[in-house]
Amino acid sequence: MNAGPLLFLATFFAMSVSWLSFVLVPQLQLGRQPQVTTMDNAQYPPMQPGMARQGEAVYRANGCFYCHTEQVRPRGYGSDVARSWGGRPGDVQSVNEDYLFEQTVMLGTQRVGPDLANIGERQTNATVLLAHIYNPQLTFSKSVMPSYRYLFERRTLKPGQARAADALPLGNAIGADEEVVPKEEARQLAAYLLNLRATQIIFETPPPPTNAAAGSTNAPKIVAATNSPATNSAK
Repeated sequence: MNAGPLLFLATFFAMSVSWLSFVLVPQLQLGRQPQVTTMDNAQYPPMQPGMARQGEAVYRANGCFYCHTEQVRPRGYGSDVARSWGGRPGDVQSVNEDYLFEQTVMLGTQRVGPDLANIGERQTNATVLLAHIYNPQLTFSKSVMPSYRYLFERRTLKPGQARAADALPLGNAIGADEEVVPKEEARQLAAYLLNLRATQIIFETPPPPTNAAAGSTNAPKIVAATNSPATNSAK
């Protein structure tokens, strides 16, 4: 008796069940998850502006996720919060809602560099961020991050020519008659990073219980999502 057809059908059935269980069902459960409506009738997460969405493609194309993660572990599961990577006051940090608008969720594979899920809250200066992308050792001498100078244009100024408004302040790292300006890809990448913020308190990320004796409540305070840049200093 030829067992080939039965073996084929058994293999096809096993692969079909696996695909349904591990691909289709999670997609149905999470892939259609809607935005969260906060108590202020705001939608979280907000849609990133166009340049930031373009910068996501630059981030992915340059393999930044090989050395950086975008997932802050909760308290008790590592030192992520102690390193000031988290942006929420409670124990829970990164949740499913943070990634709703990402076509490819880049959680990362290792942490050669710091987690970037909340980099837009820690670093609000685009010029400093661009200088770090151009030459990381200029802003942090012990950085092991490679330079992405091909995302910038280094050019020699003609006599009497003024520097471009977006030229990086690199000091003695370049010649006195030279300037470095970011290309469009560098500006897009910076926009993507500056918009990576996960600080909004939603139902899944309640803050720690407050002191009832002071007349406060244990109910989580849910705030509206925003795309406005953070105001605290970069770390």
